[in-house]
Amino acid sequence: MRLRLRHIILLLLVLLTPALVSGQEERSAKFNKGVEYYSASKYQEAVNEWLEIYNTGYRSAELDYNIGNAYFKLNNVPGAILFFERARLLKPADNNINYNLQIARTLVVDKFEEIPELFFVRWFDFLSLLLSTNTWAVISILSFILFLLLLSAYIYTARYRIKVTGFWAAIFFLLISVSSLSFTIRNKALVYDSNKAVIFTPSVNGKSSPDNSGTDLFVLHEGSKVTIEDQVGEWYEIKLTDGNKGWVPSNSLTII
Repeated sequence: MRLRLRHIILLLLVLLTPALVSGQEERSAKFNKGVEYYSASKYQEAVNEWLEIYNTGYRSAELDYNIGNAYFKLNNVPGAILFFERARLLKPADNNINYNLQIARTLVVDKFEEIPELFFVRWFDFLSLLLSTNTWAVISILSFILFLLLLSAYIYTARYRIKVTGFWAAIFFLLISVSSLSFTIRNKALVYDSNKAVIFTPSVNGKSSPDNSGTDLFVLHEGSKVTIEDQVGEWYEIKLTDGNKGWVPSNSLTII
């Protein structure tokens, strides 16, 4: 039975490997084609090639960054900001991504007073984004296994030095495991379950209620970044960086 299972696993690997390699080669070819178009100042063609890769579900900071640059060249400010924001979620410490994002933001009409985040929240988010969700999850699991092994050494050994070392080492890896799990959860919330969005329509009125009869509270222009607070039908309740809230149609924005 064990031998048969091994044969099945080997057969699956043999069947899947060519498909994986083929998919990677196709992505590389499309990416390089996009680079050729970009170098030739054919920015729309470059965007089309790179978006084909993006729409397959593949994610990378380099891909998002290049799409953002091409949109910027096309004077598509909201598109540039959207993909620079997506790139930053995957590589928050990259100077080029952050610089280009700031440049694109200067072209946005709306300028709001921004309520600063608490410093420890900002740093927690930054640390969470340094590694991918899966990497943090693996670190958490491995640390927890080491914690269990060291705890066993502490419980079952009779030697005092091993007991003390095992106890403190177990506590250390437990803290690493819990911290990594927290980073995993936060990374997933920021990257895959984002409640941030970019306004894509030239202008949209923030309403007091989720319908066209609501009172106009403010006007937003394309490129503005907002936080989604709630959804009712085809309307989103959004919060601006200055803390104001209002309702806008769902087709007026794109989630980061």
